[in-house]
Amino acid sequence: MDLAIKLIVLLPLLAAAIAGLFCRVIGDRPAQFVTCAALLIAAALSIFVFVRIGFGPENAKLVVVKLFSWMDSGTLVVNWSLRVDTLTAVMLIVVTGVSSMVHVYSVGYMAEDPSIPRFMSYLSLFTFFMLMLVTSDNLVQLFFGWEGVGLASYLLIGFWYDRPSANDAAMKAFIVNRVGDFGFALGIFAVWMLSGSVNFADVFAKGPEMAQARIHFLGMDLPALETACLLLFVGAMGKSAQLGLHTWLPDAMEGPTPVSALIHAATMVTAGVFMVCRLSPIFELAPIALAVVTLIGAATAFFAATIGLTQFDIKRVVAYSTCSQLGYMFFAAGVGAYSAAMFHLMTHAFFKALLFLGSGSVITCLHHEQDMRKMGGVKEKAPQTFYLMWVGTLALSGIGVPFIFGNGLGFAGFYSKDIMLESAYGAHSVVGMIAFWLGTIAAFMTAFYSTRLMFMTFYGTYRGDHHTWDHAHESPPVILIPLYVLGAGALLSGLVAYDWFVGHDWQHFWGTTSIAVKSTEEVLHHAHEVPVWVKLAPLVFALSGIGLSYYYYIVRPELPALTAKRFPGLYALFYNKWYFDELYDAVLVQPAVRIGRLFWKKGDEATIDGLGPDNIAARAQDMAGVLSRFQSGYLYHYAFAMLVGVAALVTYFMLSAR
Repeated sequence: MDLAIKLIVLLPLLAAAIAGLFCRVIGDRPAQFVTCAALLIAAALSIFVFVRIGFGPENAKLVVVKLFSWMDSGTLVVNWSLRVDTLTAVMLIVVTGVSSMVHVYSVGYMAEDPSIPRFMSYLSLFTFFMLMLVTSDNLVQLFFGWEGVGLASYLLIGFWYDRPSANDAAMKAFIVNRVGDFGFALGIFAVWMLSGSVNFADVFAKGPEMAQARIHFLGMDLPALETACLLLFVGAMGKSAQLGLHTWLPDAMEGPTPVSALIHAATMVTAGVFMVCRLSPIFELAPIALAVVTLIGAATAFFAATIGLTQFDIKRVVAYSTCSQLGYMFFAAGVGAYSAAMFHLMTHAFFKALLFLGSGSVITCLHHEQDMRKMGGVKEKAPQTFYLMWVGTLALSGIGVPFIFGNGLGFAGFYSKDIMLESAYGAHSVVGMIAFWLGTIAAFMTAFYSTRLMFMTFYGTYRGDHHTWDHAHESPPVILIPLYVLGAGALLSGLVAYDWFVGHDWQHFWGTTSIAVKSTEEVLHHAHEVPVWVKLAPLVFALSGIGLSYYYYIVRPELPALTAKRFPGLYALFYNKWYFDELYDAVLVQPAVRIGRLFWKKGDEATIDGLGPDNIAARAQDMAGVLSRFQSGYLYHYAFAMLVGVAALVTYFMLSAR
C-alpha cells in the first residue's frame, strides 16, 4: 500500500522531468508515451488504493506515509508525509482518472503543435502538484501543492505564449489567485498561532479550544476560529472561482482545450471544495464561516448560470457552468453535507471533463472555430461526439427518473445535484433555504444553457464558412476513446456510488477520519426525509429548462434575438458578465495604473533620476560642451591657450613668492 501511494504521487513528477528535460533527446512520441503511461499506471494504482481504503475496515481507513522531515524550527515541526484516507482516495481517483484521459486526448488534440513535449510535461507537473495537495498531511504541505497548481496553471493557460490574449489570461489567473492565496496564508498563520501546530490531527484535536479563543485586531474583539476559517475560505474562493474572485476562470479558456478540461473540470478548481471538506472538523466549530460559505456558494451557482445563458464561445459556456457547479459544492459543504459535496465533485469531474473534451472535438472538427453562432448541423459530421456530448449535457442537467430502483435511475448529476439541494433544504436554516431556491433556479438555467449549446452546435444548418464545412470530420480514436471513458463515468458514477457517498453505506465508506461525521449524519438524515416536492423540484426545473431551450432554438429560432431586444438591459448585464471586469478595471486597475504612472513620471524620472544619475550626466554633458569649444582645430588657438596658461602659472608663482 505504501509503495502504491508513493508511486501515484511521484510517477507524474518523474514523467514531467523526463518529458521536459530530455525532450530534445527522446523526441515527441516518447515524451507522449512516458507521460501517458505514468498517468495510466497512477490511475490504476489509485483504483487499488480507493478499494482498499474506502471498503476496508475502520482501522485501515487512514494511512500516513512519512517521507522525510521537512522543517524543524522551535515549535514548528513539519514532516513531508502522504496522508491517504477516504477523502484523499476519492480525489486520487478523480485527479488521476481525468488527468490520464486528458493526457491520452492531448496526443491527438496537440498533434500539430511544435511544443508537444513541453505541453505533456506541464500536464504531468500540474498533476503532481495536485496530488501533493490532496495527499498533504499538514497545512504547509497543502500550501505547497496549492501554490504548485497555481504555477502549473499559469504555464498551461499561457502555453501559447505568442498570443497576447493567452499571456493576459495567464497573468490574470495568477494574480487573482494570489489575492485569494494571501487570505489562505493568513488563515494558515492564524491556525498555527491558535493551535501551535500545522498538522491536521493536532489542529483537529485542538478545535474546541480554538473555538473559545479571541483575536484583538484594530480595536475589535473577534472570534479567532471564525476569523481563521473565513481567511481560509478566501483562498478557496480564489482557487475555485467563487463570486468576487471568479473573473480569471472564463479568460483561462485561452489555453488549449485539454488544459480547460484538466484545470477547470476536475482538479485545480475543486481544490477549494476539497480544502473545506478536509478542514471540516474546524469549520464545524465556526458557524458564521459556514454560513458565509453557503451564501457565497449559492450566489455563485445562480450568478454564473445567468452568464452562461448568453455566451457564444462554446468553451466559455462550459466554463461558467463549472463556476456554477462549484457553487453547488460549496453550499452543500456550508450546510454540513460534506459527503454530498464530494459526491458532486466526483460526478462533476466525469461529465464536465467530457463536455470540455467534447467541445475540443467540435473545435477540431470545425478547424478551431469556437463561436456557436458559426456552427450548426455538426452532428452530421461528428455523430459520436454528438451522442457523447448529450450524455454530458444530460448528466450536467441532472436528468433521471426518480423513485424507481430505490434511488431512481438517471445520469450522474441526477443523484449528486439532488442530494445537495435536498441537504440544503433539510438543513432547516435561513441560509440553507436561500441555497435551495437559488440552486433550484440555477438548475433551470443550467439545463437551458447546456441544451442551448447542443442545439446551436449540432442541430439546424451550418452557419459558418463552407470551406471549413467541406473539410469537417469526426475526431480520431485517440480523441474519442477518452470521451467514451468519461462518458461511462457520466452515465454510471452516480448510480454506482450513491450509497457509498450519501446512501446507506456512507458511514462505513467515509469512516471517522475523513470528514466531520456528526454534521454529515444529521444533514443526510434530514435530506432523505424532505417532502416529495423538494425531491422533484430540481428535475421539474431542469426539464422545463430543456423544453424552453428546445422551443427557443429549434421551434422558434428567432426568439433569442427578440428576447434580447425586448430586455436589452438584462441581456447586456448577463452578456457582459455583470460588468465585474469593468468594475475591477475602474476601481482597482486604472487607479493602480495612475498611481504607478505618477511614481514613474514624478518620482522616478523627475525626482530620483532628475536629481541623481540624469542630473549628474546632464551637468557632465554641459561641462563637456563648454570644454569642447576650445577644441577648434586651429594651431594658433592652441598656442594662444598655452601662452595664457604659462602666463597664469608665472603669475601664480610670483604671487606665491611674496
